[in-house]
Amino acid sequence: MMIIMKSNATPQQVEMVIAAVREAGLNVHLSQGVEATVIGAIGETHSIPTERFESLDGVDTVQRITQPYKLASRQFHPENTVLPIDGFTVGGEEIA
Repeated sequence: MMIIMKSNATPQQVEMVIAAVREAGLNVHLSQGVEATVIGAIGETHSIPTERFESLDGVDTVQRITQPYKLASRQFHPENTVLPIDGFTVGGEEIA
């Protein structure tokens, strides 16, 4: 499950959502990007209604993720991956 925070969500609101995810028995994967903060709720989410998190302060949307490799998907991680390898930069907009 992917919880997308509002762009103006406070750090306290993010922490409250993380606490709620853990309270639901799920693991947390936090991704703080340039445009959005996304909280991944990892585990058996099929029996947990999305409304449980949608009503929390600072939450924009809650989405179920159905494709494999959830944490590597563009849905969860929209930014390009850039890796420094042996003095070169690989990834991003171009290979340098």
